[in-house]
Amino acid sequence: MDGWLEQLQLLQGLPAYALVFGLLVACGIGAPMNEDIVLLAAAALTLTGVMQPVPLIAVAWFGLIAGDALIFHWGYRYGGRILRHRWFARILPEQRLTAMQQRVQRGGPASIFVIRFLPGIRTALFFAAGTLKIPYRTFFLFNGLAAAIELPLLVFGVRYIGGRWKEILPAIQQAQVWLLAAVIGFVALVIVLRRLRSRAKTKPTPKATST
Repeated sequence: MDGWLEQLQLLQGLPAYALVFGLLVACGIGAPMNEDIVLLAAAALTLTGVMQPVPLIAVAWFGLIAGDALIFHWGYRYGGRILRHRWFARILPEQRLTAMQQRVQRGGPASIFVIRFLPGIRTALFFAAGTLKIPYRTFFLFNGLAAAIELPLLVFGVRYIGGRWKEILPAIQQAQVWLLAAVIGFVALVIVLRRLRSRAKTKPTPKATST
């Protein structure tokens, strides 16, 4: 991982963006690299002019979605039987698939949004979501939306604090948890308000009594 980050610092322009894209795709399909560190390091390099913030956000978005989509597609296309292969068994042991599927099912389609903010287990959960045959449009909608929220906050957050991103990595990861909690709370509030409004509309009005 350190070697790739050093190589990234030596590049400029298009090759740097290409390397970030490739690293993020690799992270998405289970390579032994930390996706968050790749993003943080790339964001820090926008301070030195190696990359620019907006192009980095766009490239990183496509890299994240491409890697996640591949692992989701493999789960959708091949199901649990592919876990017998050594590479996939490392990502998700076959005996854990049921537990991961149940975790995704409890959250419903919107769990795809939540998974994007769960480092360490997002690859396994995206694979499990694919085995459940969740529609591709649902995957791209919720995962794309989550990435579109996460990336600008991360890139401009790193630019705000300067080159000290390594020192505050735990704080940034904790901020992701709080962001996720806030989004879930907002969505839950919207659902509750809609249900209350729906009940109010369907509630029968009392009939007037004649005297």
